Formats: sequence, C-alpha cells, structure tokens
Amino acid sequence: MLTDHWPVFGLRMTTPRLELRPASQDDLVALVELAELGVHAPDYMPFSTPWTRAPHPARARNALKFYWGTWANWQPEHWQLLLAVVHEGRVIGLQDCGAEDFARRREIGSGSWLGLAHQGHGFGTEMRAAMLELAFTGLDAQWAISSALPDNAPSLAVSRRLGYADDGTDILPADETGPPRPVRRFRLTREAWREHRTIPTEIEGLDACREMFGA
Repeated sequence: MLTDHWPVFGLRMTTPRLELRPASQDDLVALVELAELGVHAPDYMPFSTPWTRAPHPARARNALKFYWGTWANWQPEHWQLLLAVVHEGRVIGLQDCGAEDFARRREIGSGSWLGLAHQGHGFGTEMRAAMLELAFTGLDAQWAISSALPDNAPSLAVSRRLGYADDGTDILPADETGPPRPVRRFRLTREAWREHRTIPTEIEGLDACREMFGA
C-alpha cells in the first residue's frame, strides 16, 4: 500500500462535520473541478497569488503541478501539507499548512479556500481548527501564523475567532493585477490556542509519519 512507503497519506483529522485528509489523486480532481465552479466573486481577489485568474485549462494544470510539487519536494526541513476538506463525502475545499525548519522553529503557517457553494456555513473556522489541532497537539508547535488582505473579512473573522493576534503588515509588490497591496499578518500562540479551543478534533495516523514533519 502507498501508506507503507509514504505514511503521511494515512493521516486524518475529524471534526463534528468535516474530515481533513492529504489530497489523493481523486481529491485533486475534485478540487480543481470545484475551483472551476468559483472560489470568490469575479470582481474580487482574496489571494496574494491570484491563481484563480488563470484561464481554463491552465488554471487546473497549474494547480495540479503545484499540488504534485509539494509531495515531490517534501523534506522534514521544508514541507507543505495539502488537506482535502470533506463534508458528507464531498470535497468542499482545501486547507494547507507548512513549515520551514520546524524542528527548531516550531512555527506552522497555513492557507485555505472553500468552493463558493460551501462558504458562509462555518466550515472555514472548523477546518482551520482541525489544522491547529494537528499543529499544536499533534506536532507540538509553539506558534501558528496566517495572513490576509485587509478586506478579506471571512479570513480575518476566522483568525480572530480562533485567537490569533495582529503581527504586523507585509507589502505585496505590484504586478499585472494592480499596485502594491498591504497584507496583514497574524500569530497564534500556544496559550491563546488553548483558550480558544472549542472544536473537538480527532487525529489518526500521525505516529506513523511524525518524523516526516521534523517533529
């Protein structure tokens, strides 16, 4: 079995409504097809990298190349975990997390998106809470970081709800999409996570792959 050689594929996080699992090939197909149906309003770009503006079929192919690259380039010192978010047997979005030199820094960053039809139901909070359970309980992280554009209200609300605090501002350079833009940074400490930990999450399969995370 694939998990015998790449045990991270056996990892699962389960919340009251969701399952988060490393995206399989079938999940990747579901994710690119979900993105084709829309992730945000046409006149708004919530992502610092405007990947949704690529035309079809380049958008799907770019996404697949990115997903496959995260596995091909995985190292304990540098990893990015892409988790398919599943509700009632259906893939509804993606939650990712990643780290650089995690063994020494103990810091994990994250990003996520949901298909338009699944937004506004609290899934964004629940899926990030599951990722944080993996980070803090499973991998013994000390900090979690996130970022969002100042007008990305849903992402800002999730960060505040889960206990993140403001951590400064970065500037995205000008590109074909427009002038330089500010990006707000957020940081969650282990103590603040404990205070805001309200969504029960079960983790399976971590012991077999813990060393792959540098934990």
